[in-house]
Amino acid sequence: MGTVGLPSYTRNMSDTPAPARPSASVAVVRQSAAELEVLLVKRNEKIAFHGGAWVFPGGRVDETDSIGCVQSGERGEVMLAARAAVREAREEAGLVLDTEVLLPFAHWTTPATLPKRFATWFFLAETAPEATVNIDQSEIVEHCWTTPAQALALQASGDMNLPGPTYVSLLRFLEFQSATALNHHLCAHEIQRFLPRLAKLDGGHCAVYEEDAGYHSLDLDTPGRRHRLLMLQQGWQYQRDFPLPRRT
Repeated sequence: MGTVGLPSYTRNMSDTPAPARPSASVAVVRQSAAELEVLLVKRNEKIAFHGGAWVFPGGRVDETDSIGCVQSGERGEVMLAARAAVREAREEAGLVLDTEVLLPFAHWTTPATLPKRFATWFFLAETAPEATVNIDQSEIVEHCWTTPAQALALQASGDMNLPGPTYVSLLRFLEFQSATALNHHLCAHEIQRFLPRLAKLDGGHCAVYEEDAGYHSLDLDTPGRRHRLLMLQQGWQYQRDFPLPRRT
């Protein structure tokens, strides 16, 4: 049994913000018996950002993703990210997805104090139970199909390294037993946007999100709303004390 690890990226904080590169990640789910399973892939430990972590397939938007794209503004940004997500799922896991069925449900921007930063759209996509995963054995060295509950239990025991966005996403998926129910839930609510700030604590860090009363001051005792992820050596805890906004 391991211990809950702290994010490796917090060891290299910076005072000079780096540009946040457009990126995409896709949570691929499948129905297995009466359970919902999600695909997690393990990044090569030699990779500087989240090396050794278990994540959803994904990566940076590149020039090829923009070929033939005529959309502009946020709609165009989402389109490019969806293309990148489809390409990365094919390159990293050998899965063929369709941009038309990708559902954006979150957007994460890496904290400004970190040396490498990404502005990442997160999508949901369902695949057939019999779909075959073929990892690239380069950036990705392992894969597993797992329920959100199983992945979170492994993280809690220190046996699976989950980055914050993956951890928070899996917590959101936790209550759903089918891809259909999860899809309906995500469609009914606004896209969540995360621009965390990191506060150093004894034994770890706290990622503070914009809706949190302590976001601007980083005073974690500020009275008011709570929206934060405590990442401590003894365990992680996600706090959100107000409901998700619904689409109008």
